[in-house]
Amino acid sequence: MFKLVAYSRLSDGLKQVLDQSCDVTVFNGITKENERAFKEALQNAEGLLGAGLPITESLLKHAPRLRYVGNVSAGYDNFDLEAMSAHGVMAVNAPNALTDTTADLIFGLVLSSARRITELDRFVRAKKWQTGIKADRFGVNVHHKTIGIIGMGRIGRAVAQRAARGFDMEVLYTKRHRDVKAEQELGITYKSLTELLQTSDFVCITLPLTAETHHFIDDKELKMMKPSAILVNGGRGPIINEQALIRALQDKTILGAGLDVYEQEPLSLDSPLLQLDNVVLAPHIGSATEETRTKMAEEAVHNLLQFINGEQPNNLLNP
Repeated sequence: MFKLVAYSRLSDGLKQVLDQSCDVTVFNGITKENERAFKEALQNAEGLLGAGLPITESLLKHAPRLRYVGNVSAGYDNFDLEAMSAHGVMAVNAPNALTDTTADLIFGLVLSSARRITELDRFVRAKKWQTGIKADRFGVNVHHKTIGIIGMGRIGRAVAQRAARGFDMEVLYTKRHRDVKAEQELGITYKSLTELLQTSDFVCITLPLTAETHHFIDDKELKMMKPSAILVNGGRGPIINEQALIRALQDKTILGAGLDVYEQEPLSLDSPLLQLDNVVLAPHIGSATEETRTKMAEEAVHNLLQFINGEQPNNLLNP
């Protein structure tokens, strides 16, 4: 029977489904206490299922029977795809279930940054609301503004739909190759990165993290943005040079930011971001609803069962 190591929480229902085809060892996360047991389980594992574990050359050497690794997530920057391919290990992600949930969160960051919702929540809780709100507490409008989306995959398209159809925004986008179908369906406009940064009131990142997108937004790009612009990152933290962003927020090079991802996660307790009022901080919650996490796990299990049954799994990253 196929030997599977699951290192993230599985519902009882999904565990029962897997038990019909797999000999399953479950770790509810990898901790110092169970790390040794996990490494021992790797010795015989043919498959791994979970989210976030770095699949490196070192790990692959300790898992000689491994043939399949499934991420219960859309991201796959934890995969060393070159090493996995060299070892004959399939790399598979689960991107479909979280599209709308993540787009909701990204647009929530747009709205909360523009209208200063979290900042003014703190203002009210601190019992400072003693009179009518004056101009120094005003936010900025979202409707009818220009939003620039960096990346136009599933999540980028979902953000574009919300912007264009829900808030009557002009939607610009940039990506490696133009998406003519999305342009026709959503009425969006392709721009170079420079044009997008210079003209957008809101800049939203929906890119995956790769060698090419690491620090894709740095000092140079931040200085191209309008002083009145807001930057939102719903992709991966290292796509932005975080120190450059901190400087831009401190110096008011840009108006504000909304972040769900960071270069170091969890965010360091001494990060200057924690002291800034013009940034909204979320703890990497793009897909964090019970409904979506359940669907993501179901998708990941479905992909695995396809592999066990001799089919090519959906969302194969290294065919």
